[in-house]
Amino acid sequence: MNIFITGGTGFIGRNLVENLSSKNIILTPSHKELELLDAEKVEKYLNKHKIDVVIHCSNTGGTRNTTDLPNVAINNLRMFFNIVRCRKLYKRMIFLGSGAEYDKRRPLKNVRESDFDKRVPIDEYGFYKYICSKYIQNSENVVNLRLFGVYGKYEDYNFRFISYALCRNILGLPMVINQNVFFDYLYVKDLVRIIDLFIKNPPKEKFINVGLGKRVDLLTIAKIINTFVEKKSEIIVKNLGLQNEYTCDNTGLMEILNNFKFTDLTISLKELYSYYKSIKSSLTLE
Repeated sequence: MNIFITGGTGFIGRNLVENLSSKNIILTPSHKELELLDAEKVEKYLNKHKIDVVIHCSNTGGTRNTTDLPNVAINNLRMFFNIVRCRKLYKRMIFLGSGAEYDKRRPLKNVRESDFDKRVPIDEYGFYKYICSKYIQNSENVVNLRLFGVYGKYEDYNFRFISYALCRNILGLPMVINQNVFFDYLYVKDLVRIIDLFIKNPPKEKFINVGLGKRVDLLTIAKIINTFVEKKSEIIVKNLGLQNEYTCDNTGLMEILNNFKFTDLTISLKELYSYYKSIKSSLTLE
């Protein structure tokens, strides 16, 4: 298939390009080649290429290191609508949504797809994803995969806890937790496999929580890391108590995927540890 991946140099996009290119024709233009904020250029690009599937990964904001970015909602919405207005020029879109659509001001514990729209997010990133979901409710060729705690190779290891903890251990530093919290963590390799399955077999559902349906806290992850590394790290928890939980119910996903097997957490941590060991000389922690 001809697959157009936006944000192909980002964390998830890069993993998709790396793993899907052997079986598909991947189009992932750079920012210089295609400005997604320019409606005319987007339409011209889609007209030029016969696209089967659009995987929309490109985002600004949504992470701790981008909280001060201006116009997060406006710019992200403009990119999204510049693509969906040209929906007749491709067959399907896979939109990478977020648990933030459910409003992260409160704990999200085992949240279900039916919980959407019970509250409107006030943060710009969550509000942007929320508006996209409202549009997708009335669309015919877009599926929204609501992601929670995706981790893996190419993520920003200075701001994503699992990679941050692994890199600090490799550099002989303590693993630091600002405050413990429960997440539904999904290995990026598993996400790529899920998206690959949805490319081949489009789901009928428009909204799907994509996660393990299991909760794990940061302190437990740090302790697991210490079970297999060459030298254990001190684990420092700066603040007592728990932050708002961020977990999902994945019943809908598993009904679609049937016997899908997720990568064991310890195995994925070991794989990621080996990756960071191989690039140790280039690691720079802030």
